[in-house]
Amino acid sequence: MNFLSHYYFERYSPHSERILGALLPDLLKNVDKGYNFHPQRFEEVLFIHPKTMSVSEGWYRHVEVDRLFHTSNFFLEHTHALRRKLDTVVAHLPIRASFLAHISLELLLDHLLIDHTHVNPNRLYEHLEQVQKATIEKYLQTIGEIDTVRFLEFYDRFVTSRYVLDYADISNLSYALFNICKRVWTFENNAEDYDRLTECLRLYKEQSLLNYMDIFQEIQDKIV
Repeated sequence: MNFLSHYYFERYSPHSERILGALLPDLLKNVDKGYNFHPQRFEEVLFIHPKTMSVSEGWYRHVEVDRLFHTSNFFLEHTHALRRKLDTVVAHLPIRASFLAHISLELLLDHLLIDHTHVNPNRLYEHLEQVQKATIEKYLQTIGEIDTVRFLEFYDRFVTSRYVLDYADISNLSYALFNICKRVWTFENNAEDYDRLTECLRLYKEQSLLNYMDIFQEIQDKIV
């Protein structure tokens, strides 16, 4: 799941550190895909302080939510169906349609949460702004070798840009998706590619994702 979908499960939490933790695994991967951490190995240190303990609690929920999502029938069925729709859209590009279907589904869910006001994305950013930099540094230095300066620079850009708010407009998803794909493949695309992808996503949303909240309820019922 993407940032807003993870926030959905923590939206009532009063602890900003827990909300940070729910996003932190993906934030770290955005900085360096090679990062791979296991904070449960450092509970003796992290659980001494309530704030770093809250970050870990959010992290653990992130992992569990992703596990439940990626093994659900919802995910398997929709990524398969969406891949078939996307095959023709990216047939002339090196993009693997199965990869695009996976991330398209996740961004569509974020879009739908905003579109139907299930989450307030501005409140998410307010929480992230409230987390003290000292808490972030302490947490990252404890769980492994991380370039904290580099991460905090990325974190500041992430919070300041508030780019997730752009997901309210479905056409912006196409720009985000092609940019993600360009991290994996080298290619150039044009305005027609954006338009075709946007139309594909719009139709899939309107025709196939009417019961999108089912997956959120399914996960909510299963997580501890």
